[in-house]
Amino acid sequence: MRPRTLDEVRGQGEALRPGSPMRRLVEGASGAAGSLSAILWGPPGTGKTTLAHLIAHAGERRFAELSAINAGVKDVRAVMDRAARDRDLYGRQTVLFLDEIHRFSKAQQDALLPGVENRLVILVAATTENPSFSIISPLLSRSILVRLTSLEDDDVAALIEDAVTSERGLGGEFELAEDARDHLVRMAGGDARRSLTALEAAAGVALVAAAGSSRTPIELAHVEQAMATAAVRYDRAGDQHYDVASALIKSMRGSDVDAALHYLARMLEAGEDPRFIARRIVIAASEDVGMADPTALQTAVAAMHAVAQIGMPEARIILGQAVVHNALAPKSNASYAAINAAIADVRAGKGGAVPPHLRGSGYAGAERLGHGDGYRYTHDEPDGVGEQAFLPDDLRGEADYYHPTDRGWESKLAPRWVTLRSIIRGTAPKK
Repeated sequence: MRPRTLDEVRGQGEALRPGSPMRRLVEGASGAAGSLSAILWGPPGTGKTTLAHLIAHAGERRFAELSAINAGVKDVRAVMDRAARDRDLYGRQTVLFLDEIHRFSKAQQDALLPGVENRLVILVAATTENPSFSIISPLLSRSILVRLTSLEDDDVAALIEDAVTSERGLGGEFELAEDARDHLVRMAGGDARRSLTALEAAAGVALVAAAGSSRTPIELAHVEQAMATAAVRYDRAGDQHYDVASALIKSMRGSDVDAALHYLARMLEAGEDPRFIARRIVIAASEDVGMADPTALQTAVAAMHAVAQIGMPEARIILGQAVVHNALAPKSNASYAAINAAIADVRAGKGGAVPPHLRGSGYAGAERLGHGDGYRYTHDEPDGVGEQAFLPDDLRGEADYYHPTDRGWESKLAPRWVTLRSIIRGTAPKK
């Protein structure tokens, strides 16, 4: 089922948009555009090897393939020597597909430079790791970097349906149930190769169960057995998406670690986007934990960035840590309630002009307008804080937004806010 033409390629619309360097390379454009080397960076099963084959077939190029897992400098030089002979004797260009290039050492990558620089070969290198950290700068600067993304669910579903009917796939000898197809899509996680492998395994299970039926049905049970994974009843676009996400948030808020981890597991096993989950955890860390444990937000934000860089399946470990931190942390929604109260006042039309002494004074004419007059520089105060009006006139004595709780770290902030407020508002006892 490997695509033989660009029209058969699923996904990667951005990388293969009309006129893009990658598309021109695949189409065998003449001149410099048709001999560029490329670094393909993306998750497994997104088409890196397929694109290399398509580039090789354009313009009757010769295809050579190496894997950085078992190839060395000697193998690279052998390809270069053969490429030189093919160019000189037959005028034929060589495409070298190097898989897992991030496993090559600096010295091994250096061996590629002369052939790439002189355009003796078109190097198409594939990697699942960030090229900025795993590939030497001279090689990066001589290549175009193509970022491939996981396939969308619709693309995977279309690929599976094609594989069921195509002569290159199951040849129309099977009938795939809709719920079985949906489970295959969810479990593929945007990986085309994984979806096809699972389909083939499920077809094998279905054949045994059907015992010679003319058009063998592939049911959900067959897919579950083939993948050794039960289908999770979860609709990513419907009620289950919102219900399970809500249950995760409420379980963290309610400090039930086991329940929170259960709902996290259900979302992950159903193929929910881990980035969506990470964003919900970040919101909960601020909304429900807040200043009772400020480090919960740090953990959640770090998890969100880590998940974006790492992806599944390892992302489950990071999300699990963030969920456990949120669930076990002391809870306070005081800062959440405070900003809501402040916004309510603003929407009600409260809050007059900014007091003159707080206005910007760093431009010509500000002094003439009285901006900054009377401002007391906080760091000059004996205790680093002093009496000063910060609120607009109509909110002085009225604004009362933040009410710290006596839970966790916030219990230390409550008396501090009382003291600061009394000094700022001028109600503290005079020394």
